[in-house]
Amino acid sequence: MPWRNPSPSDDEKVDLRRLRYFVLVAEERSFSRAARRASISQQALSNQVKSLEREIDCVLFFRTTRQVELSPAGRALLPKARASLAAAAEAFASARAAEPELRYLLP
Repeated sequence: MPWRNPSPSDDEKVDLRRLRYFVLVAEERSFSRAARRASISQQALSNQVKSLEREIDCVLFFRTTRQVELSPAGRALLPKARASLAAAAEAFASARAAEPELRYLLP
């Protein structure tokens, strides 16, 4: 029987981009400053973070008109999100280093 990739669980569907946006907002404690760092609109960033919160079923930030604070879930996620992003960057670098002569074949 051929191998079939099982359907990803909800926890496996979170993409790296949303984790990056979460980390940026956590570091800046501001959606507008985080959006500038990410070079996207504040509304787009806010939508991505809200989408992440829905995906993992957790409130990550307490928001007011003047302040953004990490929730307990956000504080728990932050170090793991940073570690996941660092691990992904290391994995991509390892893959690129494995066959550097083939990189020129990419379209």
